Amino acid sequence: MSAREEIFGSVRRSLGVTGKEQPRREAVNERIAKAPRGIVPERGHLSGEALLALFEEQAKATLATIDRVKDRAAVPEAIADFLRRTNLPARLRMGADERLAGMPWDKTALEISHGKSDGGDLVAVNHAFAGVAETGTLIMTSGPDNPSTLNFLPDYAIVVVDAKDVRGSYEDVWQRIRERDGKGHMPRTVNWITGPSRSGDIEQKLLLGAHGPRSVHIVLVGE
Repeated sequence: MSAREEIFGSVRRSLGVTGKEQPRREAVNERIAKAPRGIVPERGHLSGEALLALFEEQAKATLATIDRVKDRAAVPEAIADFLRRTNLPARLRMGADERLAGMPWDKTALEISHGKSDGGDLVAVNHAFAGVAETGTLIMTSGPDNPSTLNFLPDYAIVVVDAKDVRGSYEDVWQRIRERDGKGHMPRTVNWITGPSRSGDIEQKLLLGAHGPRSVHIVLVGE
């Protein structure tokens, strides 16, 4: 018997149940199927340009930077311009995301490498699954398209997010993930990234890059 089975067995004995009672199973299944949504703050109910403006405001408040472009074709040049502005080398790593692959990188002088990071990359770009306006948070789902190592190992993380994928609240995004992937097909990891990594543990002085990138730059695509 595994440790897990022993623990559950002890809980069942203390409750005087076996775990096979049909009414109890039906109650659990109904709870999972009809789980109530959490309370969403008023600002999580915005839409249109007001929603995008809140996302931009909240992202900047977390010390992230953000550029807005009209379409995906403008993304490579926007990233190249960001690297020039911040005096960073024209090199970056990305995964196998088809949305990124379809962008005109050949119209820039950027040197692109692909695959997960081994920690030696200074700059990486990923494509977000979604954004959350109420906190300026980016939602990254793991996989070969957008390796999680690109979110945390490079010093400078660049994240592309489509305007149509920005939602008001966390609850909205979780619902979208469940609808897209379904039970048994959820991504192994869902990372919620709100600005660059930071810590104030030492003398209560803010230190960027403590547990991940010291810079998060967002490229928001579309209207």
